[in-house]
Amino acid sequence: MRATFTLSTEVAKSARVMQTAGMMDIPVDGHSSTSWDVTLPIEDRPWGVGLVVGPSGSGKSSLARHLWPAELVGHLDWSTNSAILDDFPASLTIREITKLLTDVGLGSVPAWLRPYRTLSMGEAFRADTARALAETNGLVVVDEFTSVVDRQVAKIASHSVQKAVRRAGRQFIAVTCHYDVIDWLQPDWVLDMASGAFTRRSVQPHPSIELRLHQVDRSAWRVFARHHYLSTSLNTAARCFGVFAGDECVAFTSYIHFPHAKTRTIKMAHRTVVVPDWQGLGISGQMAEWVGQFLYERGLRYHRSIAHPAVIAYCARSPRWRDVSGAGRRQLTTTSRDPSLRKRSLNVRFLGQRSFEYVPPLTGVGRDQPGSTR
Repeated sequence: MRATFTLSTEVAKSARVMQTAGMMDIPVDGHSSTSWDVTLPIEDRPWGVGLVVGPSGSGKSSLARHLWPAELVGHLDWSTNSAILDDFPASLTIREITKLLTDVGLGSVPAWLRPYRTLSMGEAFRADTARALAETNGLVVVDEFTSVVDRQVAKIASHSVQKAVRRAGRQFIAVTCHYDVIDWLQPDWVLDMASGAFTRRSVQPHPSIELRLHQVDRSAWRVFARHHYLSTSLNTAARCFGVFAGDECVAFTSYIHFPHAKTRTIKMAHRTVVVPDWQGLGISGQMAEWVGQFLYERGLRYHRSIAHPAVIAYCARSPRWRDVSGAGRRQLTTTSRDPSLRKRSLNVRFLGQRSFEYVPPLTGVGRDQPGSTR
């Protein structure tokens, strides 16, 4: 593929224009033009993610408009007061919509239920990307990719987006002035408009981020409460842990004792939240497996009761989790002496949940080792 094009603009010969031209000794012939001749050999082998990068004024957006005018995502109209879920195509099921949102790193249920105008910049960027993928079938081209978000958010969001695109077997081109997303977006090819260089890349793991998990006081929950899909409350008996990136606590998890008629060795996941800016790296799953191993090494069992479709799908395919949904429901319905638990077993929301028990690996997991997002 080769693109040769010229961007021309009429120049009005105003008094100020002519004065500046005379002062700088430049001719004014009524128009200003810039030409590009770009070679983009992307048709000779399969690819999923591409990147057009370069500084402002290098011709990135002009190239995108010239080569992919129909595929270039423009401004999306969002409702003023409706939940973002309602702005997705009517042909999509709620499971398809929530999967798209989760795949691009917007897995926060409270955010799904709010209008677009209430989202943070990072959440809005992810929502825009999910909708762009929902409303197209083939290639998607996004200009000003990650330009409006914090650079740490840009990196994490880039990682989430490329995973979503590759899982769906789609093609996606990001157009941006930010070179810092390259190692996170993992493009199959890069066109640098500053130098005109075209390079191919192999997909590699994203750069590692050191995460540390520590036990924390229950007061840490205040930061995460508003992001939980179910409740802002925290059981007074909950044992709490936080995941730290540097000095920032970016995720929270806790567990409580699970009353059972035959054993006192079961603990139940209670509240788990990853702050929106850090969603999409798999931190929630790593936390759950750390806690599961932590409890296993103390002779205890760890259960999770899950309603989130994406988390259910993750546990269903992971060797670290065993589905115990049927046994759990029978226990609550027929043997529990706790009236509140028997009532819960008849709740419609509970009927849509799945329960999983942690399964330890054949060899031990070093629970005191720093976490990694890889």
